[in-house]
Amino acid sequence: MTAAVSRRKVWLMAARPQTLPAGAAPVIVGGGLAVRNGVFEPFAAAFALVGALLLQIGTNFANDYYDAVRGADEADREGFTRVTAGGLIEPDSVKRAMYATFGLAVLLGTYLVYVGGVPILLVGLSSVVAGITYTGGPLPYGYRGLGDLFVFVFFGLVAVAGTYYVQAVAVAAAGPFPLWVPEGTLPAAAVVAALPAAGLSTAILVVNNIRDLESDAAAGKRTLAVMLGYRASRIEWSVMVGLAYAAPVVLWLDGFPPTVLVPLLTLPLAVRLGATVWSRTDGEALNPALERTGQLLFAHSALFAVGLAVPGVT
Repeated sequence: MTAAVSRRKVWLMAARPQTLPAGAAPVIVGGGLAVRNGVFEPFAAAFALVGALLLQIGTNFANDYYDAVRGADEADREGFTRVTAGGLIEPDSVKRAMYATFGLAVLLGTYLVYVGGVPILLVGLSSVVAGITYTGGPLPYGYRGLGDLFVFVFFGLVAVAGTYYVQAVAVAAAGPFPLWVPEGTLPAAAVVAALPAAGLSTAILVVNNIRDLESDAAAGKRTLAVMLGYRASRIEWSVMVGLAYAAPVVLWLDGFPPTVLVPLLTLPLAVRLGATVWSRTDGEALNPALERTGQLLFAHSALFAVGLAVPGVT
């Protein structure tokens, strides 16, 4: 029994549940905007949420496996324990779990493809490929400074706008498998509303890469932080977090009600995190900062979703 419990804990460690807010937060925001615009569709929203979480877990498995086999996870790494490099789970088992998780995401995504058509098919397949080739394949783009762009696009822009789109197209009853985006199902506001999740999700990665800058450089893993150095990476973090507070203001100035400004209540937490990110490089400080940035993402997204949705339910 003890061994079985231990095994479950190790797999939970591999899935990295502390990262799941990054998968859920964009879906929550997309749902909030859908409520505001009267296109909320719970079935599509639920499938989008589960799909996003599976993509997050699959990407976590992929990073754990490929970083280990490439030798990027050394003993002096200051981050959270990696199960493959730590010898806790056999590499082939982690690899199989990665493919199984992505496979389940694709299976559940068939409903979303049926509703959303070619746009969702392209987004879904590219998300799976991007999750694997982040650290896998012959040319892993996470080792070439493109990981930040991947997170910004897929865990921000695509996740929020895609969540909104599948609900809007379902309510519009455009018919199964539309070949392109039906008119009115993807407003510009969905892209603007995606910027906070995109920025804060990227900020999580930036904290991770600032912490690992020296070990990544030694292992030949050229993250954007390795290329930019500490100061420019900290500026990037500040810009990404700044987007989270600029976007609600832009929407408010464009005619959205004042409730859209509610996520600004999280600004003091962002300032405290900034003080740590700008002054520390060690895991003792940045591991908690990494988790708190994830908490900031979720808190900001939840408040943003409520602020967007309130006019739609009153």
